[in-house]
Amino acid sequence: MLRVSVFGLGYVGCVTAASLAKAGHEVTGVDTNEDKVAIVNRGASPLVEPGLGDLLAAMVGAERLKATTSTEEAIEASDLALICVGTPSRPNGQLEVEAVVRVAWAIGHALRHRVEPFTVVLRSTVLPGTTERVLTPNLLEGAGPHCQCRVHVAVNPEFMREGSSLADFARPPFTLVGSADPAPASTLRSLYAGVEAPFVHTAIRTAEMIKYVSNAFHAVKVCFANEIADVCAAFGADAQEVMQTFLLDRKLSVSEAYLRPGFAFGGSCLPKDLRALLYAARTADVLPPMLGTILPSNEAQVRQAVDAVLATRKRRVGVVGLSFKEGTDDLRESPLVALVEALIGKGCDVRVLDESVSVARLVGANRRYIEEQIPHIASLMCEDAGQLLAHAEVLVIGKLGEEAALALSGAGAHQVIVDLTRGAARKLARPGAAA
Repeated sequence: MLRVSVFGLGYVGCVTAASLAKAGHEVTGVDTNEDKVAIVNRGASPLVEPGLGDLLAAMVGAERLKATTSTEEAIEASDLALICVGTPSRPNGQLEVEAVVRVAWAIGHALRHRVEPFTVVLRSTVLPGTTERVLTPNLLEGAGPHCQCRVHVAVNPEFMREGSSLADFARPPFTLVGSADPAPASTLRSLYAGVEAPFVHTAIRTAEMIKYVSNAFHAVKVCFANEIADVCAAFGADAQEVMQTFLLDRKLSVSEAYLRPGFAFGGSCLPKDLRALLYAARTADVLPPMLGTILPSNEAQVRQAVDAVLATRKRRVGVVGLSFKEGTDDLRESPLVALVEALIGKGCDVRVLDESVSVARLVGANRRYIEEQIPHIASLMCEDAGQLLAHAEVLVIGKLGEEAALALSGAGAHQVIVDLTRGAARKLARPGAAA
């Protein structure tokens, strides 16, 4: 059993406080709103959420939950504080963290005479860096320079939906904890011992970011489904039947496939089919804005890669990869071909390594594509990583594979590496490879 204080008695705070009390912990809720505090102490809910009123009544009645407006009282009665205050948007979209500032300073001030260790956990949704730049400095400022209490800090985002928050608290997708040291992670593992979910311990900024990634993807899915429904309606297709069938694909569509950071997409299917869908939508006077931004977004990845190479101010460039992805020799709409052509156009002296695209081995459409569309690139192909490295001042890792691993392991300190796989290829490099 842990003694816990929960700061902020909104949706997240009330559900968290009641659920932790149900799990057997001794919980003190804290809020500056006296009406909320009085309502909770009566065993009622200050907000509408299915099942919450009954649970609060039971926990207050069992004397495992109480509420107060006093930070000092709450900290004295606890060894762990969860900050669940609101972080709303300003009119320009900027995150408002004033409540986090006030609570952090107040908790620190309440700890100024404490000697025993204390854990402060930020459960509110905040952008990466907020814990380091806002929570911790204000916590320490409140505590003052003479505070002897060792304070542990962690981030613990919630993944609850209004309307089903009690069930979501008990069975979240995972219990996520971000901390720089293992002590708060161990404490939170005990706190959530009864929660049915994998326990994931990450860096602080990773934990802060994951909540935004989740919500952004949820928003994308809603917009995607609605835009597809608009296109379906224009062509007389049943949107519900289309999406229900689409969702049966758990191998590619509703899965981890395509959700790995890397370079732009290409190939014979995705660009072509997306263009066809958008053209057909336009002919039916349907303008799906999100779908319409996908190709420009993809093209921006190529421009970003070109800019990264040019920013090195070095002319001799070696590129690992030419086909649109590993395991194929298909060059159609390959973003790496676009990258190489752009660099050549900017005056770079480029060489390319891709065993799958060896001109001597190619036949049929791919050979014709090289000979007719990019004959100048064929002369730039290297036979092995050693030949590529002998030329390159800048090494561009365009895709995964053994060639990327060999190039990375052989790179010297004088060679600048531009990794378009966003770190994935570096894991293949042998010990001692350039980073």
